Parts: sequence; C-alpha cells; structure tokens
Amino acid sequence: MRVDVAVLGAGIVGSSVAAHLAMRGVRTALIDRREPGRETSFGNAGLIEPSGVVPLGFPRDPAVLVKAVLGTLPQVNLHLSALPALAPFLWRYWRQSSQAGRRRSAAALFPLLSRAVAAHRELLDKAGAGHLLHPTGFYRLYRSPRTFEHHFAFESQVEASYGFSYQIMSPDEVAAREPAIRPVYHKAVWWKDSVAVRSPGEAVTAIAGLAARQGAALLRGDARTLSRSGGGFRVETAEGEVEADTVVVALGPWSTDLTEQFGLRLPFAVKRGYHMHFEPGGGAMLTTPLVDIDGGYFLAPMPRGLRLTTGVEFARRDAPPTPVQIARTRPMASELVPLGAALDPEPWLGRRPCLPDSLPVIGRLKRAENVVLAFGHQHLGLTMGPITGRLVADIITGAAPVVDPEPYRPERFA
Repeated sequence: MRVDVAVLGAGIVGSSVAAHLAMRGVRTALIDRREPGRETSFGNAGLIEPSGVVPLGFPRDPAVLVKAVLGTLPQVNLHLSALPALAPFLWRYWRQSSQAGRRRSAAALFPLLSRAVAAHRELLDKAGAGHLLHPTGFYRLYRSPRTFEHHFAFESQVEASYGFSYQIMSPDEVAAREPAIRPVYHKAVWWKDSVAVRSPGEAVTAIAGLAARQGAALLRGDARTLSRSGGGFRVETAEGEVEADTVVVALGPWSTDLTEQFGLRLPFAVKRGYHMHFEPGGGAMLTTPLVDIDGGYFLAPMPRGLRLTTGVEFARRDAPPTPVQIARTRPMASELVPLGAALDPEPWLGRRPCLPDSLPVIGRLKRAENVVLAFGHQHLGLTMGPITGRLVADIITGAAPVVDPEPYRPERFA
C-alpha cells in the first residue's frame, strides 16, 4: 500500500492527526499494534481542561521531597531503582518547576488549550459521538486552609489571568449542586470551562472511525519495523507493507524508541498512573468530576462506575505495575464520595509522556524533514489531542498553522 502519510500511534493524538489529514484529502494510514485508544488514551481522567495552563511542578519543599522518597505521599510514588536513569530528567524538571518556568510553560500551552474544547467538538460531532462531551466543569477540592492558600495563590491565579471562569465555593455550596460530595474539606474551586468526556477510550475509537470514513486506512503494525525506503519510509503491518512519503510519530511514551533512530535525544520520561472503577456507594451519584489536591487523585463518573485515577509514579516505563497509590487514595476518596465495591479485577496502568518543560513536541525534525513528531503531552494528552491533530495537519499540508508551533519544536532541548 502506498500512502502520503503514515501516522504511527492510534491514541488521541495520532487518531486526531489521521482524521484531520484524511478530511483534507491526504492519503493516510493510521498504524498501531492495538485497536485505537487502547493505551494511554484509554485510562485517563476523562477531562478536557483548557484552564490547566500551569503544569504540575516537581516538589521544591525538602520536607515534601523526603516524604516522596519515603513513599508517604499519596500524590507520588517513586521506584528508587529507577532513580539513576530518571535523575537527568528529574533535575531538569526540578529546574523548570520554578514559578517563572511554569509561567513560561503556561504561556506556551495557552494557544493549544484555549482551542481544545472547540477542537474536540469538531471531531466528535463529525464522528457522531458528541454525546460523550459533558460541559460540567470540574472541582478542585482543598482539605486545609494552608493547601488552599498555597495553591490558589499561584496556580489558580495564573490560570484565572488567562480568562478562564471559576467560582470559589464552600462545602455547603458544592453539596447543593452535588449531594454525593461530603463536606470534609475546606474549600472548592469550580472551574467552569472544562468538559468531561464520558469514556475517553470510546472517544478515541470514534475519532479513528471518522478518519477511516474519510478514507484513512486503519492498520495493525509495529512501529519498530519502520525503515527508510528511497526518499520515504516503509512499515510492516498485518495487512502488508505500507510505503509513505511522510511519517508522523505519535506513539506517546514509546515515541523516543524511534526518535533516537533519527539522532534526536530528548530529556524524556513517563509519569505512570493507575485507575480503578468502583460502584457508587449507597446510590451516590456524582455528575461533576473532582480532583482532591491534598490527595493527588481524580474521581470521575464513567459508564463503568466511578473512576479513581492516581497521581504520578516515577518508574521505568516498562517496569511491572506497583499500584500502591490506589490503596493510599481509596480511603481518602471514600471520605469525599461513598465508594462501593471495586469493579476491576486489578488496577489499569497508563504512561504519560513528559518533557521537563511540560510542553509537547510538535513539528518536523530538522535532520529528517519528512518526519513529524507529535507527543509528550504530559497530563493533558486527551485535552490537546484534537488541536494537535489540526496543527500537525497544517504543518504537513503547508496550511497556515492554527497556532505558532515554535514553542513545541523538537530541537528546543539541543
């Protein structure tokens, strides 16, 4: 099979790239070793968060760092055996986590995030899956006055400065809207611009289906079979060999397996995370997702039940699962919203692809102009997937880019 573009990776980013290219008449193949949306895009918190311009920072308080190393923080789990390999990334991440560094990242993320909801609606409406979008906003809950003052004094005020709408609420005010949330915390901030995605894996499947209806070929194949073929590339798939003039690397946490073949070494790491579904306890119905800032977990209603999604685990990408954060956070979550029986036989493990500045890598490789990268979206992969797809399609087709891609250039760490 001969195509113009082979998109490697059928998560939210790759599927969105393929859909936008196919809608423009570009002969496209979307290639993954699994069905679309089965890896990182499957198990996230299911939130389009345009207000999330301030990236999560690496802890700078020595006392917090000690607790992280000792494994007493619910937000973080660290594999000490992985520390030597992770140290270069963690050092750069720590340096980028100053307030000035996070403000710079916020300015660079805003052009993508501010267009995120509209980009989702465009693709999901065309895919016939607009019903998956629920404009509920989400709550950030703060258990103590100190946490509220510290967090709101910086992160929330920066986000509000970009014009995103929020409301500070008491537990009683939240309970009037969401009776299932018990008043066991100090304050809540309701961020109104966010949109919940019920079943994010289904949303990716719908976008990939849209790509197929527009003429893209959906193929099973291993990206590691990528090789040069004349002026283009060749990839082996279950349906046969695919030749392409241009290749898009949208493999999320597996992307650097290929980029290093093209001579690009990035300060890259994955932030692993887990989720598990629970029955709503006592018939409690939650309609608005929430994040417990003190607990570092996210709770969202999904078709399968209430999805508890953990914070960050620093470990080697392919290390065996260690879902201790589920055990740490489940009691905290049950204090807020009654949780019943676990509905999954074991926690699901995902891997968030991250760069130290918390910005994605989007753009052509200088050393190989017909290689376009689109990965590294950290905790906001679902949010930025469709708008990244449009930007990549602009880059490939030579259209005026929807946003300036300069902040996301692949060689910015050289």
